Amino acid sequence: MREIVLDTETTGFDPETGDRIVEIGAVELMGHMPTGRTYHEYINPERAMPQEAFEVHGLGDDFLADKPKFAQIGQSFLDFIGDAKLVIHNAAFDVKFLNAELRWMGLPQIPWEQAIDTLDIARRRFPGSPASLDALCRRFGIDNSSRTLHGALLDSEILAEVYLELIGGRQPDLVLTPVAEKTEGNTMGHWTPPPRPSPLPPRITNQEAAAHAEFVEKLGEKALWRSFT
Repeated sequence: MREIVLDTETTGFDPETGDRIVEIGAVELMGHMPTGRTYHEYINPERAMPQEAFEVHGLGDDFLADKPKFAQIGQSFLDFIGDAKLVIHNAAFDVKFLNAELRWMGLPQIPWEQAIDTLDIARRRFPGSPASLDALCRRFGIDNSSRTLHGALLDSEILAEVYLELIGGRQPDLVLTPVAEKTEGNTMGHWTPPPRPSPLPPRITNQEAAAHAEFVEKLGEKALWRSFT
């Protein structure tokens, strides 16, 4: 199962009043585990950066001036996410901005049902408790000391760890995650253990085997144990 943990930074709160995306960061998960594949773009918002937004993420006009516009990266972003589930903290905010940018380009919208909202998961799992990304890092003992400012890729990497904890840790299905391996054509396969070259030796002693046989003999001809011999 492929999932994309995603975060954006913006110039404000509402794309319908002129606010724009200035950064997208995303981390790919396969079977709930990071693959090492990421997506990251700084974006020229084609407008001035409000001071309040700059104080949140530190992305100013001079830094963003030579970065691509969303129209130049929109299709590559859609190609990266594909139809994977999008894991987002406060998904309504990010999807609202992404869909506005995509709509202005005439590109397909992201369906709301494609998003998994970790903020909603956290509020349902820990009702009444703080559910910010920083609060969840404290709850789960995740190191976020490098998060002095908001940054889309860093926040996505941190959120990936938080998400795994929210759904029950690194093995949420209580099974060992298969180890993915690269094959020709860059497709994903699954590792399976080869057969043992020879059976494992018995772990009971001759004395224990004799005592068991004597016990079964006393149970009579119809003893169920005889069907296992």
